[in-house]
Amino acid sequence: MSDETCAAMHLLIQAEHDGELGAAEAARVAAHLQTCTACAAHAAALRRLSTRLRAELPADPLPLRLQAVAARLSAPPPVPAWRAVRRQYPGFAAGLALAACLALVVLPRRAPDLADQAVTAHIRALQPGHLMDVVSTDRHTVKPWFAGKLDYSPPVQDFAGVGFPLKGGRLDYVGGRPVAALIYGRAQHLIDVTVWPGAAAPSRDGTTNGYNYLSWSHDGMVFWAVSDLNKAELRDFVALWH
Repeated sequence: MSDETCAAMHLLIQAEHDGELGAAEAARVAAHLQTCTACAAHAAALRRLSTRLRAELPADPLPLRLQAVAARLSAPPPVPAWRAVRRQYPGFAAGLALAACLALVVLPRRAPDLADQAVTAHIRALQPGHLMDVVSTDRHTVKPWFAGKLDYSPPVQDFAGVGFPLKGGRLDYVGGRPVAALIYGRAQHLIDVTVWPGAAAPSRDGTTNGYNYLSWSHDGMVFWAVSDLNKAELRDFVALWH
């Protein structure tokens, strides 16, 4: 790609590192890094720098003398005393500002839990125009649609005969990678199933922001089902996959 395009991609890489990208842009970055060695090296260097800074920044609290100064700065005394502190510690405020900027710009935020990511992806998809990239009740149409868009072929099932018809699919971004999302229906409810290759892991279930979720592993794939459907029916749906 051109230098100009890669320069723009570097901004997206920084934003992805800070956890600020939506699913579509994050998937775009992941796809670019698979084909551009220069940008992949840039992303790796950014991760190394972040790791080094986390390792080297002191974990000990400020010395008592500086804690006292910080307390005085947070509740400024009368002007004469403030001026005395400023004369005694002329670089203290600037140092605090620099440290705050480093923490915001360089250090990554804690990655959300997979359950939070799966539920967030479902809520994001419910916005108008985001739910489905391919609309079809035929699994032989939905499954081939993912070919060339992902580095794996997701299993696609249709459970229309037992009241859980396939509606379609889309690309999404969960667990730090582009994933397949399959959409199913149950009466007026929608069920998102995100699936990607992964090692077997303990099943999980719970509720976040009013949405129920269940996760499971099967045949080398990791699955997350999310819906506002009640837990009993969601478990019935998940049981069909085993």
